[in-house]
Amino acid sequence: MKTNGSKLVEKRTVDMQIIGDWVEPNTRVLDLGCGAGALLDYLVQTKHVSAAGVDLELVKITSCVRRGLSAYQGDMTTFMRAFPDKHFDRVICSRTVQELADPRGVILEALRVGRALTVGFVNHAFWKNRVNMLLRGRKIRNEVYTTEWFESRPANPVAIADFEHFCAVEGIQIARRVHLAGNWRTPCRTMPNLFAGYALYDLAR
Repeated sequence: MKTNGSKLVEKRTVDMQIIGDWVEPNTRVLDLGCGAGALLDYLVQTKHVSAAGVDLELVKITSCVRRGLSAYQGDMTTFMRAFPDKHFDRVICSRTVQELADPRGVILEALRVGRALTVGFVNHAFWKNRVNMLLRGRKIRNEVYTTEWFESRPANPVAIADFEHFCAVEGIQIARRVHLAGNWRTPCRTMPNLFAGYALYDLAR
């Protein structure tokens, strides 16, 4: 039997493969909330990109540096302001946007410094989350939502319908989108706001 940790690793692998398909070889990529650098390392190895990452946590930046990646500790919006318009071919915000204090500001700044922006997030409106709240009246606990409410992340749980509404309000073009079922592997083509567990968007201005 697989552990919860191994399930999450398997889901993350599918996420990286889809993102990798959207990244052109030999381009400049910025990863916002890069963590320990797994995604950037994957893109360097498979697409030979010129990669940079930014994250608030020093221990994660240290892990990136050990992988041989260029990564910087600090606020991602402040970091992006140092670059001219369209400096990066692609900016990636994978499983980060729901934890941001100012998601709108970060997304708009990423679209300024990047020719394209990839955003990936867990769909909080997934049917199991709704049923759990209806029947138990409590925050769901599983391999994705691992914490109690009082120690929990994300701060801004986002649904597919909410995100697409945001794009429409801000005039952001959705070039491509992928919705995955609850297993994060199978495409979800019917009522994704209800039945998709994970969503990926390719955005532009």
